[in-house]
Amino acid sequence: MTTTAQRREEIFHYIQIHQKGEVNYFSKLYDVSEVTIRNDLNHLEKKGCVTRCYGGALLNNQFAFERPLNDKKQLNCDIKEKLGEYAASLVQSGDKIIIDSGSTTEQITHYLNPKHNLVVMTNGINIAYHLANQENIEVMVSGGVMRHNSYSLHGTSGEEFLAGFRFNKLFLGVDGFDKVDGITTPHQGEANINRKMVEAAQTVIAVTDSSKFNRQSFCLIARPEQLNILITDSGIPQDYVEQLTEMGVDVHIVDAST
Repeated sequence: MTTTAQRREEIFHYIQIHQKGEVNYFSKLYDVSEVTIRNDLNHLEKKGCVTRCYGGALLNNQFAFERPLNDKKQLNCDIKEKLGEYAASLVQSGDKIIIDSGSTTEQITHYLNPKHNLVVMTNGINIAYHLANQENIEVMVSGGVMRHNSYSLHGTSGEEFLAGFRFNKLFLGVDGFDKVDGITTPHQGEANINRKMVEAAQTVIAVTDSSKFNRQSFCLIARPEQLNILITDSGIPQDYVEQLTEMGVDVHIVDAST
Protein backbone atom coordinates (compact mmCIF):
# COMPACT_ATOMS: atom_id res chain seq x y z
CA MET A 1 0.00 0.00 0.00
CA THR A 2 1.25 3.49 -0.88
CA THR A 3 2.27 5.59 2.11
CA THR A 4 1.21 9.22 2.48
CA ALA A 5 4.71 10.42 1.65
CA GLN A 6 4.92 8.22 -1.45
CA ARG A 7 1.48 9.30 -2.62
CA ARG A 8 2.35 12.96 -2.26
CA GLU A 9 5.61 12.47 -4.12
CA GLU A 10 3.79 10.71 -6.95
CA ILE A 11 1.10 13.38 -7.08
CA PHE A 12 3.74 16.06 -7.29
CA HIS A 13 5.58 14.18 -10.05
CA TYR A 14 2.31 13.95 -12.02
CA ILE A 15 1.70 17.69 -11.64
CA GLN A 16 5.27 18.44 -12.71
CA ILE A 17 4.68 16.55 -15.96
CA HIS A 18 1.12 17.72 -16.67
CA GLN A 19 1.34 21.20 -15.09
CA LYS A 20 -1.83 20.47 -13.10
CA GLY A 21 -3.79 17.73 -11.32
CA GLU A 22 -7.41 17.21 -10.25
CA VAL A 23 -8.70 16.01 -6.89
CA ASN A 24 -11.18 13.53 -8.32
CA TYR A 25 -8.52 11.95 -10.58
CA PHE A 26 -6.11 11.36 -7.69
CA SER A 27 -8.93 10.16 -5.43
CA LYS A 28 -9.86 7.42 -7.89
CA LEU A 29 -6.23 6.59 -8.71
CA TYR A 30 -5.25 5.99 -5.08
CA ASP A 31 -8.66 4.84 -3.84
CA VAL A 32 -8.73 7.44 -1.07
CA SER A 33 -11.21 10.17 -0.19
CA GLU A 34 -11.19 13.57 -1.85
CA VAL A 35 -10.56 15.07 1.58
CA THR A 36 -7.32 13.10 1.77
CA ILE A 37 -6.22 14.35 -1.63
CA ARG A 38 -7.07 17.94 -0.69
CA ASN A 39 -4.86 17.54 2.35
CA ASP A 40 -2.08 16.23 0.10
CA LEU A 41 -2.40 19.22 -2.23
CA ASN A 42 -2.52 21.64 0.71
CA HIS A 43 0.71 20.07 1.97
CA LEU A 44 2.36 20.58 -1.44
CA GLU A 45 1.13 24.16 -1.57
CA LYS A 46 2.69 24.92 1.82
CA LYS A 47 6.00 23.63 0.47
CA GLY A 48 5.66 26.07 -2.43
CA CYS A 49 5.46 23.35 -5.08
CA VAL A 50 1.90 23.94 -6.30
CA THR A 51 -0.86 26.51 -6.23
CA ARG A 52 -4.32 25.33 -5.22
CA CYS A 53 -7.18 26.01 -7.60
CA TYR A 54 -10.80 24.94 -7.90
CA GLY A 55 -10.90 21.14 -8.10
CA GLY A 56 -7.17 20.58 -7.88
CA ALA A 57 -3.78 22.29 -8.13
CA LEU A 58 -1.46 23.93 -10.65
CA LEU A 59 2.32 23.65 -10.82
CA ASN A 60 4.00 26.70 -9.30
CA ASN A 61 6.39 27.62 -12.11
CA GLN A 62 8.06 30.28 -9.97
CA PHE A 63 9.57 27.58 -7.78
CA ALA A 64 12.81 25.91 -8.94
CA PHE A 65 12.15 22.21 -8.78
CA GLU A 66 14.76 19.52 -8.98
CA ARG A 67 14.26 17.09 -11.83
CA PRO A 68 16.25 13.92 -12.49
CA LEU A 69 19.16 14.57 -14.87
CA ASN A 70 17.72 12.30 -17.55
CA ASP A 71 14.49 14.32 -17.49
CA LYS A 72 16.41 17.61 -17.68
CA LYS A 73 18.19 16.42 -20.81
CA GLN A 74 14.84 16.29 -22.62
CA LEU A 75 14.00 19.93 -21.82
CA ASN A 76 15.15 22.68 -24.21
CA CYS A 77 17.85 20.33 -25.47
CA ASP A 78 18.57 22.29 -28.69
CA ILE A 79 19.03 25.52 -26.73
CA LYS A 80 21.25 23.80 -24.18
CA GLU A 81 23.48 22.46 -26.94
CA LYS A 82 23.94 25.96 -28.40
CA LEU A 83 24.70 27.38 -24.95
CA GLY A 84 27.22 24.62 -24.29
CA GLU A 85 28.93 25.18 -27.63
CA TYR A 86 29.19 28.92 -26.96
CA ALA A 87 30.48 28.38 -23.42
CA ALA A 88 33.18 26.05 -24.75
CA SER A 89 34.33 28.81 -27.13
CA LEU A 90 35.37 30.84 -24.06
CA VAL A 91 37.81 28.11 -23.00
CA GLN A 92 41.42 28.64 -24.06
CA SER A 93 44.10 25.98 -24.43
CA GLY A 94 45.99 25.69 -21.15
CA ASP A 95 42.99 26.76 -19.05
CA LYS A 96 42.20 25.18 -15.73
CA ILE A 97 38.43 25.16 -15.39
CA ILE A 98 35.56 23.85 -13.29
CA ILE A 99 32.45 22.45 -14.98
CA ASP A 100 29.55 22.16 -12.56
CA SER A 101 27.18 19.20 -12.76
CA GLY A 102 24.05 19.60 -14.88
CA SER A 103 22.44 18.95 -18.24
CA THR A 104 23.41 22.31 -19.78
CA THR A 105 26.99 22.27 -18.54
CA GLU A 106 27.31 18.70 -19.83
CA GLN A 107 26.98 20.09 -23.35
CA ILE A 108 30.23 22.00 -22.90
CA THR A 109 32.15 18.71 -22.83
CA HIS A 110 31.22 17.94 -26.45
CA TYR A 111 33.09 21.00 -27.75
CA LEU A 112 36.41 20.87 -25.92
CA ASN A 113 38.26 18.59 -28.36
CA PRO A 114 40.16 21.36 -30.20
CA LYS A 115 41.63 22.68 -26.91
CA HIS A 116 44.99 21.54 -25.61
CA ASN A 117 46.50 21.06 -22.17
CA LEU A 118 43.25 21.55 -20.29
CA VAL A 119 42.58 20.72 -16.66
CA VAL A 120 38.90 20.19 -15.85
CA MET A 121 37.55 19.79 -12.34
CA THR A 122 33.98 18.59 -12.00
CA ASN A 123 31.52 17.28 -9.44
CA GLY A 124 29.45 15.63 -12.19
CA ILE A 125 29.97 11.93 -12.86
CA ASN A 126 28.29 12.36 -16.26
CA ILE A 127 30.71 15.16 -17.16
CA ALA A 128 33.77 13.16 -16.08
CA TYR A 129 32.50 10.24 -18.20
CA HIS A 130 32.30 12.40 -21.35
CA LEU A 131 35.82 13.72 -20.80
CA ALA A 132 37.44 10.44 -19.78
CA ASN A 133 38.72 9.47 -23.25
CA GLN A 134 39.97 12.91 -24.29
CA GLU A 135 43.75 12.72 -24.00
CA ASN A 136 44.14 16.50 -24.17
CA ILE A 137 42.23 16.92 -20.89
CA GLU A 138 43.31 16.11 -17.36
CA VAL A 139 40.13 15.33 -15.43
CA MET A 140 39.80 15.97 -11.71
CA VAL A 141 36.71 14.74 -9.86
CA SER A 142 35.68 16.19 -6.53
CA GLY A 143 35.09 13.72 -3.74
CA GLY A 144 31.89 13.13 -1.85
CA VAL A 145 28.62 11.26 -2.06
CA MET A 146 26.84 10.81 -5.40
CA ARG A 147 23.27 11.98 -5.78
CA HIS A 148 21.39 9.50 -7.96
CA ASN A 149 19.00 12.12 -9.37
CA SER A 150 21.77 14.31 -10.75
CA TYR A 151 24.92 12.11 -10.85
CA SER A 152 26.58 14.91 -8.87
CA LEU A 153 28.96 14.65 -5.94
CA HIS A 154 28.66 16.67 -2.75
CA GLY A 155 30.07 16.60 0.77
CA THR A 156 32.79 18.10 2.92
CA SER A 157 35.54 16.03 1.29
CA GLY A 158 34.77 17.63 -2.08
CA GLU A 159 34.54 21.09 -0.54
CA GLU A 160 37.93 20.69 1.13
CA PHE A 161 39.46 19.32 -2.07
CA LEU A 162 38.31 22.35 -4.05
CA ALA A 163 39.71 24.74 -1.46
CA GLY A 164 43.25 23.68 -2.38
CA PHE A 165 43.12 24.87 -6.00
CA ARG A 166 42.63 27.99 -8.13
CA PHE A 167 40.96 27.87 -11.52
CA ASN A 168 40.69 30.27 -14.45
CA LYS A 169 36.99 29.77 -15.08
CA LEU A 170 33.92 28.19 -13.51
CA PHE A 171 30.96 27.15 -15.66
CA LEU A 172 28.07 27.09 -13.23
CA GLY A 173 24.73 25.36 -13.81
CA VAL A 174 21.44 26.92 -12.69
CA ASP A 175 18.22 25.60 -11.15
CA GLY A 176 16.72 28.99 -10.34
CA PHE A 177 17.85 32.54 -11.13
CA ASP A 178 16.34 35.62 -9.50
CA LYS A 179 17.71 39.04 -10.44
CA VAL A 180 17.77 40.12 -6.79
CA ASP A 181 18.67 36.94 -4.88
CA GLY A 182 20.78 35.27 -7.56
CA ILE A 183 21.35 31.58 -8.27
CA THR A 184 19.67 28.98 -6.07
CA THR A 185 19.29 25.20 -5.90
CA PRO A 186 16.98 22.87 -3.96
CA HIS A 187 19.83 20.84 -2.42
CA GLN A 188 21.97 22.17 0.45
CA GLY A 189 24.93 19.89 -0.30
CA GLU A 190 25.13 21.05 -3.90
CA ALA A 191 24.85 24.68 -2.81
CA ASN A 192 27.78 24.19 -0.44
CA ILE A 193 30.12 22.73 -3.04
CA ASN A 194 28.99 25.27 -5.65
CA ARG A 195 29.90 28.11 -3.30
CA LYS A 196 33.39 26.61 -2.94
CA MET A 197 33.63 26.53 -6.73
CA VAL A 198 32.79 30.23 -6.88
CA GLU A 199 35.53 30.97 -4.33
CA ALA A 200 38.09 28.94 -6.30
CA ALA A 201 37.51 30.56 -9.71
CA GLN A 202 38.89 33.79 -11.15
CA THR A 203 35.96 34.10 -13.59
CA VAL A 204 32.47 32.86 -12.70
CA ILE A 205 30.30 32.04 -15.71
CA ALA A 206 26.66 31.00 -15.28
CA VAL A 207 25.20 28.98 -18.16
CA THR A 208 21.42 28.66 -18.31
CA ASP A 209 18.48 28.62 -20.67
CA SER A 210 15.93 31.36 -20.05
CA SER A 211 13.36 29.04 -18.42
CA LYS A 212 15.32 29.35 -15.15
CA PHE A 213 14.75 33.08 -14.72
CA ASN A 214 12.17 34.34 -12.20
CA ARG A 215 12.56 31.13 -10.24
CA GLN A 216 13.86 30.63 -6.73
CA SER A 217 14.73 27.69 -4.54
CA PHE A 218 15.85 27.10 -0.96
CA CYS A 219 19.63 27.26 -1.05
CA LEU A 220 21.70 30.20 -2.26
CA ILE A 221 24.75 29.58 -4.45
CA ALA A 222 25.77 33.04 -5.66
CA ARG A 223 24.47 36.60 -5.65
CA PRO A 224 24.09 38.21 -9.09
CA GLU A 225 27.03 40.53 -8.45
CA GLN A 226 29.32 37.52 -7.89
CA LEU A 227 28.95 36.55 -11.56
CA ASN A 228 31.33 37.81 -14.22
CA ILE A 229 29.51 36.39 -17.24
CA LEU A 230 26.01 35.05 -17.91
CA ILE A 231 25.42 32.90 -21.00
CA THR A 232 21.77 32.47 -21.94
CA ASP A 233 19.28 32.64 -24.82
CA SER A 234 17.08 35.44 -26.13
CA GLY A 235 14.23 34.52 -23.78
CA ILE A 236 15.90 36.35 -20.89
CA PRO A 237 13.61 39.17 -19.63
CA GLN A 238 14.88 42.61 -20.64
CA ASP A 239 14.79 43.87 -17.05
CA TYR A 240 17.23 41.09 -16.14
CA VAL A 241 19.61 42.17 -18.89
CA GLU A 242 19.50 45.78 -17.74
CA GLN A 243 19.87 45.11 -14.02
CA LEU A 244 22.64 42.52 -14.41
CA THR A 245 24.55 44.77 -16.80
CA GLU A 246 24.34 47.59 -14.24
CA MET A 247 25.85 45.21 -11.67
CA GLY A 248 28.81 44.58 -13.97
CA VAL A 249 27.72 41.16 -15.27
CA ASP A 250 28.62 40.62 -18.94
CA VAL A 251 25.43 39.14 -20.44
CA HIS A 252 26.04 36.97 -23.52
CA ILE A 253 22.83 36.18 -25.42
CA VAL A 254 23.22 33.20 -27.75
CA ASP A 255 21.07 32.86 -30.87
CA ALA A 256 19.62 29.38 -30.42
CA SER A 257 17.15 29.62 -33.32
CA THR A 258 19.46 28.09 -35.92
